[in-house]
Amino acid sequence: MSKTYSGIALLVSLLTSSAAVGQYATDALRYSEINQTGTARFQALGGNHASIGGDASSIYGNPAGLGFYNRSELTLSPAVTIAGTSAAYLGNTEKQNSSLFNIPQASVVFASQPGFQRKWKRSSFGVSFSRQQSFQNGYRYGGRNNNSAYIDNVLESVNNASPPYTIKELEDGLQNNPGGNPVASSIPVAYYQMYLINPTSASGPPFAAIDGQSVVDQSGDFTSTGATSQWTFAYAGNLNDKFYLGGNVGFSRIKYDYSSRFSDDYINSPSLTYIDQFEDFTVRGTGFNASLGAIYKFNPMFQIGGTLISPTFSASKETYSQSVAAGFVGGKVKDADGNLITPPYTSLPISPNDFEYNLVGPMRGNLGGTVFFQNKGFLTATIEYIGYSGMRARTSFLDATGNQDFKDNTKAEIQDTFRNTVNFRLGGEIRAKIFRARIGGAYISDPYLERTDGIDRSKLLFSAGVGMRSDRFFVDLTGTFTTYKSAYTPYYLKNPNNYASVEITNKPINVMLTAGVFF
Repeated sequence: MSKTYSGIALLVSLLTSSAAVGQYATDALRYSEINQTGTARFQALGGNHASIGGDASSIYGNPAGLGFYNRSELTLSPAVTIAGTSAAYLGNTEKQNSSLFNIPQASVVFASQPGFQRKWKRSSFGVSFSRQQSFQNGYRYGGRNNNSAYIDNVLESVNNASPPYTIKELEDGLQNNPGGNPVASSIPVAYYQMYLINPTSASGPPFAAIDGQSVVDQSGDFTSTGATSQWTFAYAGNLNDKFYLGGNVGFSRIKYDYSSRFSDDYINSPSLTYIDQFEDFTVRGTGFNASLGAIYKFNPMFQIGGTLISPTFSASKETYSQSVAAGFVGGKVKDADGNLITPPYTSLPISPNDFEYNLVGPMRGNLGGTVFFQNKGFLTATIEYIGYSGMRARTSFLDATGNQDFKDNTKAEIQDTFRNTVNFRLGGEIRAKIFRARIGGAYISDPYLERTDGIDRSKLLFSAGVGMRSDRFFVDLTGTFTTYKSAYTPYYLKNPNNYASVEITNKPINVMLTAGVFF
């Protein structure tokens, strides 16, 4: 492409901008939030793990709970998750639902024979596969924007660039990939090559949009999939059937993918019909953590327990891809001399950005108590602490200076964005011979220091379930309803009155069945 006067658009580089640093602070949170785990029984109790034993959830919850086992056990837990979202944007609200079948829990526990003549009465070893987080989500949004379009964000970035971008830099930024197809090295190059913005002087800046006045109908959609899963190996025993002690080691796997689209459909524009932005993001990672737990039984009616959980140390690889597409009125665009020509490109992919980094998750701890009402049931409660401000990230993917800057800037961003939190869980079980009925709830605190968008991101979980236990097997069924809010901002401008955020209300429902046999 050759033009006497050329245009440039700048979307700040993935690895060098403050927004990018904020991305990795957000990534650290995304892979660290755990709302509810466990078998159907423990999920029905609000996700309480601290002071209850004798359940496969103890393998990755409070491993001391394995010390209650007096026989071996095999469990499997299929589940169905229904993700419901409502997205409000520019006065309009759109709803979306999706469902997913999965197997979030499977385990085996091997219990030793009791040693009646010893103070160390019995011990157990457990292995489990568990889904710690689900990233299934999706929403659509849209509305008419009378104040701005995405291209205004591009212009602000370009015109504030220091040093200014040169025409040669933008010309050289379009190359052919190994397949011979054109690929832009960045969003600025793509916008330049597609004639979407133009300079106002022979040297370049300031730049102007091909159309910066028309009203636009904006719409977008977002879909994410994946989960954080973990294989956990735990061992525990008990001393005189009073003091239970256990530990575990977990090996986690991160799988996260999202695709998004943002569109500006121009109303009565003399030049444009639409501009579309597309993003695809893929992350794969592995990590490990460890826990140490204890439970003390004061008497048959009351016991307490607690767990100390190390940060999860993980290594991740990601790929971030973008593309731009545009439609022109009459399929033509004006060149530098004012002549209508056919634009050389109506769509361009951006060179994918690959990156590798390590994350250190938050330190966690919990403390809880359980009151038993003989053989009629119990009440249990847990307080959890999560040290989000202690999360860290580092990389060796850049040069020495870049690696240190990434580490320091991400640390500062995490400490400026997140706070340590305390969560609360409460649950109870009623027993009638072989039948069980359970109810529970949890309050998950908002980890953000400030609510700049006015949204409270705390979460409420409500759960209920039933079960049946015999001498040979058991079956539990549980449903959990979660409600919380989040937000997404398609682009930012200097004047906050000229852009809007999508306010997302999430109401997922998870239905789980756990079946187990004793052997």
